[in-house]
Amino acid sequence: MWRPNTNWAAFAHADQARREARKLTLYQPSWHRAVETSVRTVLVLLLVAFVFLGSVAVTTASAQGIPRDAQRHQLTLKREAQRVWGLNAPVATFAAQVHQESRWRENALSPVGAVGLAQFMPSTARWIGGLYGDLRDVAPLNPTWALRGLVTYDKWLFDRVKADNECEQMAFALSAYNGGLGWVYKRQRLSPQPGVCIGATCAINPGIAPANQRENEHYPDVILNKHQPLYRTWGRGACE
Repeated sequence: MWRPNTNWAAFAHADQARREARKLTLYQPSWHRAVETSVRTVLVLLLVAFVFLGSVAVTTASAQGIPRDAQRHQLTLKREAQRVWGLNAPVATFAAQVHQESRWRENALSPVGAVGLAQFMPSTARWIGGLYGDLRDVAPLNPTWALRGLVTYDKWLFDRVKADNECEQMAFALSAYNGGLGWVYKRQRLSPQPGVCIGATCAINPGIAPANQRENEHYPDVILNKHQPLYRTWGRGACE
């Protein structure tokens, strides 16, 4: 159809431009197309790898047995540990201890009456609450109080035992947390290796029931050698 005022030169120029652009696409060098294909392939593979690795990380953490509730208390534990022990606090060790004590269950209750994340006996909770002002509001079922109490009590015990190195000193402190400081001292007096806990001094029965001895001997070993490696990303461990 004839249209007045139609700019046929402009239409022809646009059509020519479209044809030229199509030629550039059709006659693009093969190496250029190959590069584009390779780039797209690499990007897809990177995306797949990212999704896969994220899935593996979650699955690994679950397979290793870190309770889901642990993540909710990570920052609190780190803060309380560094407040009592300093910036180089062995956070992974304390996380492993909570893991062993309660599996991170805030309302955990043992058959003998220990309660909370740190499994304080009522008498021990009252004692340490009277010793430290920031623990005077005795509340072992409160997660913050429990974690503060755990790292504080561990420090109190750690400062009162001697050992060959930090790892063994922490092992003795953990043994005392579980079974009492007096039994640690008695074992050390009986031991030919009083500075070594695991596999040596802590294997000595100082006169307690066999079941209690097995539990107390097992306690520092399982925390430091089994659970502590699970929490490496939380901070350093006493035996690293």
